[in-house]
Amino acid sequence: MPLYAVTIFFSAFLLFLLQPITAKQILPWFGGSAAVWTTCLVFFQTTLLLGYAYSDAVARRLSPTAQARLHIGLLALSCLLLPIVPGAQWKPQGAENPSFLILGLLAATIGLPYFLLSTTSPLVQAWFARRFPGRSPYRLFALSNLASMMALLGYPFALEPWVTTRLQSYGWSAAYVVFVLLTAASAWLSLRAGPALTPAVSTRSAGEAPPAFGRQLLWVALAATGSYLLLAVSNHICQNIASIPLLWIVPLSIYLLTFILCFDSTRWYRRKIFLAMLAAALGVMAWTLADTDLTHRLQLQIGVFCSGLFVACMFCHGELARLKPAPRYLTRFYLMVALGGAIGSALVGLVAPIVLPAYFELAFGLVACAALLMLQVRGDHLVFVILSVGASLFSIGAAGWGIHDFYENTVSATRNFYGVLRVQEWNPGTANYHRSLIHGTILHGTQYPSPELERRPTTYYTESSGIGRALESLHPTVRPLRVGVIGLGTGTIATYGSKGDVYRFYDINPAVIGIARRDFSFLAKSDATIEIALGDARLSLEREAPQGFDVLAIDAFSSDAIPVHLITAEALAIYRKHMKPGGIIAFHVTNRYLNLIPVAQKLAETQGLHAVLVADDGEEPLGSRSDWVLLSDSETALEKEPIDEVAEAIEPRPGWRLWTDDFNNIVQVLKSRDEE
Repeated sequence: MPLYAVTIFFSAFLLFLLQPITAKQILPWFGGSAAVWTTCLVFFQTTLLLGYAYSDAVARRLSPTAQARLHIGLLALSCLLLPIVPGAQWKPQGAENPSFLILGLLAATIGLPYFLLSTTSPLVQAWFARRFPGRSPYRLFALSNLASMMALLGYPFALEPWVTTRLQSYGWSAAYVVFVLLTAASAWLSLRAGPALTPAVSTRSAGEAPPAFGRQLLWVALAATGSYLLLAVSNHICQNIASIPLLWIVPLSIYLLTFILCFDSTRWYRRKIFLAMLAAALGVMAWTLADTDLTHRLQLQIGVFCSGLFVACMFCHGELARLKPAPRYLTRFYLMVALGGAIGSALVGLVAPIVLPAYFELAFGLVACAALLMLQVRGDHLVFVILSVGASLFSIGAAGWGIHDFYENTVSATRNFYGVLRVQEWNPGTANYHRSLIHGTILHGTQYPSPELERRPTTYYTESSGIGRALESLHPTVRPLRVGVIGLGTGTIATYGSKGDVYRFYDINPAVIGIARRDFSFLAKSDATIEIALGDARLSLEREAPQGFDVLAIDAFSSDAIPVHLITAEALAIYRKHMKPGGIIAFHVTNRYLNLIPVAQKLAETQGLHAVLVADDGEEPLGSRSDWVLLSDSETALEKEPIDEVAEAIEPRPGWRLWTDDFNNIVQVLKSRDEE
């Protein structure tokens, strides 16, 4: 018993530890987008499905000896793929579909080890059931989810802040070898149950009829709904509510916790209580989703959707635990659960960005969950039937209301791999009429189309901002200017361009380029020559010849999923290659939740550069509060007016490690309540 438990616990821990380790390695190649994690989850769920399908086929069709030989052989083969370090040939060139490239990269790099890890829980449980026929193996499933949650919570707080990415990969690879030995020992031990035992199908007893097709479909539906709601709620609270770093951990922890509770013991899922709670939770979530007046109430929003996700997943996973089959059919049960998980994640991660113009999947998920509730309470007490019908009707109405409100003040909405972009207009027909570009909850630029204001820089880029002062400091002495900008937005910085200047923008999202040209006129009406490079800025700069920039603005750190690879020692070395002597590198570090100012200061210190902070409160109505860190190899460049009159020295943070491609610490830069 201890060997089986340790093997399952260790495999689940490595399974969930592999996810952030791998995602962190490839995140820089795809612009640091939060969608990288969503796409990775699709791969993980799909591979989990394949692993469960393998376990089901092996347990039902092969003898115990054949099972052990096949599995040990595959485990030995997978060790040849270690260590788990993605090859540089997978780096995107800029025109590829990121989702498919990520899926191919993951399949080639970690496909077989992850596949074999995913087979462990159902296969070892099957071996346990054969070895101890009188004992239930399902509590081992709860144990595997406990290990998964420990890995999930341990990585950002106990591993990432202290261990470099490469060392994480090598350490995980060494632990994987230990897992291989444990699994081989479990397979060998299972053979001691006796040679008379044959595959499960041939030993079926009359009292253990195989699960009907309808029951298997219900398993799929319950698992798919839980997985779907997990990703839909994660997208909603992280993209539409608050760009808080590591917030995605909360819904995933809730999802795993419900699996642990429901499969640990029947005492946790009190069916009648949770049926009523689910009807109420669906109504509250639907109302909160639809009522735009509640959008900016951060704690309320997070509390409602996280609590609602807990109740919904307790229902889905509690019903799964209630309807689980005899241990003889547990591999088929887990196969259907994995199939549902893969369907739910694919609908949110792959299908929704293609067919939905915004994050509407949560509204549809609430409706689907209400329909499943109606299905499960038919034949129950009339009260539950009424509650389920009411929840369904209310969810449908609120979903329609919320979608309608989304388009209020919206000129256009575009969705792709990198998220949802909205162009909104405010106060039409008045002197204060303006348009804004919104990415989730982040403002990426505003323009006032009136003739006297349309060429005025706004938001974080006004004359009093750090980038405005950097550009103005060069105008009297340097003509023409060559300016690089990482992050296009609406193209506001182009308003500073004069005849003969060249402004070269880098952006990874093709939709941003289309919007900047179609819905805003900063680029079209600039006097400078405008160049736009599509693709990840760092990869583009690595491939380009030195550009000779007078100013390079790195404007990509306003959201929670910051592209860390743009603010490392290696990235700064690339930037310097493209700068003229005395040029200014400007990091836009305005962020509600992260304090990146000391990170930029440490980069400057280690490379012998001078650094100052320009903090601007922004003059309304055009300006917004902004923080810019200006770096230069010339102290004189930072002492010019108008920089010198507002520049602040940056106090070094003792003990802070330099951020590199191999190390960063998001937890360390989280702002305290006083800093927000």
